[in-house]
Order: sequence, then C-alpha cells, then structure tokens
Amino acid sequence: MTPDLFPEQFAGLTRLPGFAAGTTPELWAAVQNIAGSAPFRQMVTPWGKPMSVGMTNCGAAGWVTDLTGYRYTATDPETGRAWPAMPEIFVHLAQEAAAQGRFKNFTPDACLINRYAPGARMSLHQDRNEQDFTAPIVSVSPGLSAIFLWGGPARTDKASRIILESGDVLVWGGPARLYFHGILPLKDGEHPLTGRARINLTFRKAL
Repeated sequence: MTPDLFPEQFAGLTRLPGFAAGTTPELWAAVQNIAGSAPFRQMVTPWGKPMSVGMTNCGAAGWVTDLTGYRYTATDPETGRAWPAMPEIFVHLAQEAAAQGRFKNFTPDACLINRYAPGARMSLHQDRNEQDFTAPIVSVSPGLSAIFLWGGPARTDKASRIILESGDVLVWGGPARLYFHGILPLKDGEHPLTGRARINLTFRKAL
C-alpha cells in the first residue's frame, strides 16, 4: 500500500491519492462479509430523519444513531450480537495510512462503513462521539468517485471541495480533529467493483 502520488495537504488534512487502490478488491470482499453478519441499514437521526447512506460497523464498537442520540455500542442493535471483528487488512491499512499522515501508533477499535447510492450525501458534521480525540480519523474510499467537503472548526467556515477517487485515503487529526466535513450528493455511475455505489471506511479510536 503505497501512494501513487505525493501526499496532498489541505489545512490539517492529508490526502493520499490511490493509497488503497491495490487492495480495493480485498477491502470490498471484507465489506461484503461484514454486511452478511451486520447488514447495511439506514439509521435515523435524533430528529427522526432517515439518513441517506446505508451504514454498518465492525470492530469493538460501532457508531449508531436513533431517536435517543448518537453513540457507540458494543453490539448491533438490530441483531443483539457483537459487531463483526475488524479484519486485519483494515487494521494494517489504517495504521499505514495514519503513519503517512504523521500519526504513528494508531490502532483503530471502530470502523464505520457507509454505503452511498446515487444521490446519497453526508452534511457537514464533526466526528465527536469518540472518547479519544488525540487519535486521527482515517477515511478510505473504494468505489464511485465523490466530492469531499473539508471545512474548519465552525460549521459556517468555507469548505474546500476535494475529489476522491476509488482507493484514495484521507487522514486528519491534531488541531483539525474536530473540523467539519461532509460529502456532496453522489453522482450516478457504475464502478467495476462496487457497481452503483461508493463505500467509505472510517477508522476511529472510539473507546
């Protein structure tokens, strides 16, 4: 797993173009296996609005949202079982990418897996339900290309638009750990691996 271009810097964020491109078939196979035990579902926000993305998790904890709020749980609320274990290929990828982004000794304990169909989006938000803000966020994007919004510490800060291709990886942390970010509505298309979908793996230190 080596980037095919030099890392790019965006105000606290490192983009690693093509860093995971060589392993996307294995990542996709692992995602399908995880979804076989913990299926994708459209979760509901605390305000009762269904999210446009399908979500599942793997690792020691999984991020969930419902009418009671945002939080991490040790078990899948839909099955009552522990979330699937995080595959070793996920752990190694996250650690190598974090090191490239100047965050050594990162060991994720949670991976939120989002599935974007055409039209799905993610509004500007912060990842702030984790207990450890000293650890970075590592985001991996197999499948259709997307436009990532990278803002600042306030929701009203102007956001940069960063095109993400399949296999690109983003790393952010430190002073930028709580910067707002999101995804514009996904454009329709067909990817040879994932079909009409973008998959996003977001690795965190949640506990």
